[in-house]
Amino acid sequence: MIGRLNHVAIAVKDIQAAAAVYRDTLGADISAAEPQPDHGVTTVFINLPNTKIELLEPLGEGSPITKFLERNADGGIHHVCYEVDDIIAARDKLISEGARILSDGEPKIGAHGKPVLFLHPKDFNGVLTELEQA
Repeated sequence: MIGRLNHVAIAVKDIQAAAAVYRDTLGADISAAEPQPDHGVTTVFINLPNTKIELLEPLGEGSPITKFLERNADGGIHHVCYEVDDIIAARDKLISEGARILSDGEPKIGAHGKPVLFLHPKDFNGVLTELEQA
């Protein structure tokens, strides 16, 4: 069901400082910061030859990563994202097997402009997992 690893997301308190580490220290190709108000985050993508790293900074009150950063003051890996060919078929299969889909279970448009879903970390070895329509 899952395909390519799309990205690994890292929650950070200061996205510009974090992006500078990847750009200046590691020589990575960095996207511009993009506010994602529907998701309560600002994102920067670090483009690698085989995948991406997504930096996440809280945006506005009630950002879903604020509590994560309160528990992890230095930031850290927040989630992994896998591509799927058919997000609705993947969702339905996961639900039929007892997996929990976060929010209302309906795909939302993610940072790449494609439908995404998040899966409960307790069902996936403690890892928040995002599925993105390929």
